[in-house]
Amino acid sequence: MKNYGFTTTILHNDRQKGIEHGSLHKPIHTSVTFGYADARQLASVFQGKEPGFRYGRQGNPTVAALEDKVSKMEQGVGTICFATGMGAIGAVFQALLRAGDHVVSSSFLFGNTNSLWQTVAGQGVGVDFVDATDVANVAAALKPETRMVFVETIANPRTQIADLKRIGELCAERGILYIVDNTMTSPYLFRPKDVGAGLVVNALTKSIGGHGNALGGALTDTGAYDWTRFPNIFENYKKNPSVQWGLVQIRAKALRDFGASLAPEAAHHIAVGAETLALRMDRTSANARALAEMLEADERVAAVYYPGLESHPQHGIAAELFKDFGSLLSFELKEGIDCFDYLNKLKLAIPTSNLGDTRTLVIPVSHTIFYEMGPERRASMGIADSLIRVSVGIEDTADLIADFKSALD
Repeated sequence: MKNYGFTTTILHNDRQKGIEHGSLHKPIHTSVTFGYADARQLASVFQGKEPGFRYGRQGNPTVAALEDKVSKMEQGVGTICFATGMGAIGAVFQALLRAGDHVVSSSFLFGNTNSLWQTVAGQGVGVDFVDATDVANVAAALKPETRMVFVETIANPRTQIADLKRIGELCAERGILYIVDNTMTSPYLFRPKDVGAGLVVNALTKSIGGHGNALGGALTDTGAYDWTRFPNIFENYKKNPSVQWGLVQIRAKALRDFGASLAPEAAHHIAVGAETLALRMDRTSANARALAEMLEADERVAAVYYPGLESHPQHGIAAELFKDFGSLLSFELKEGIDCFDYLNKLKLAIPTSNLGDTRTLVIPVSHTIFYEMGPERRASMGIADSLIRVSVGIEDTADLIADFKSALD
């Protein structure tokens, strides 16, 4: 395919391989299994000697079309889709880690990812949480048995930004797998491959799908990591070219064995939503910056966390690496203003838990999605009781600003 721009590539990607009956979108294939006229071909597909579909749990034409689309977005060598973003993250650990291994993770994490790490640590894998905004903290935590470093691009909900480029350089030097969760930036605003990430996580439920109507997650292999340096690859998967080792093992040991498969109907919703990703991210980023500037200027707001503000500690990193600053922001109200009372006065913004929707969504963080981790862990992550997370939507900017301001008034 010609080297088109981001949106053109995604919009026309399905048609490059031919679509049944001239359809403009890849149709929804609901079949669970796939038949072959030649039994030898069936065996050849199962043995990985030729392409084909075996069983719906391991792949599907509709899901495969979405995987190819995400690979194009991330400029990767391949992608595996899962039922949820957490399914994708869990697949990394299930397929690639063994008891005695060690992981270094950013301490600024999505609540469920933090919870998953606690589970992993209870199964014999060492996990160290560090302030990844400084590569020195990551370097100090590395051990001989460290297998991977895991960070988010923009941390949910306080928007801390990892020292992405220098961590990539460190991992490349040490031969350590570098995994970056790109959900909060999306492949449109940032490609982790550019900083040396070997695996990229995207929660497709969020900005890529964009409409809050389908769950999904993806792991993309960027081709940047040399899998011959990874000690946990099973011998039977080494029959493939080394660039494929990671994805082949993940597809078998996580997708096949644990079954967190993306349904074709959800894949179709996400694929259609992805066509307008760039347009939506431009709009939501502009709205988020305008809202953050308004809140920062209001004396009733104690703090605003948004990478697009010059007051943000990692504004320089964000400006250097990202096309724009994204749709996620959070803020704290001054003492004496009840966050629940404030949220209940909003007319447009909706109190709910999703991110990356077309609508603006708000949530009181410490009382909901981070409640389970307890006050001590919340304090270590800088999450105040009054913190409100905002996923900014595509509403008209003036309407959005008026809604948040009138609630303060």
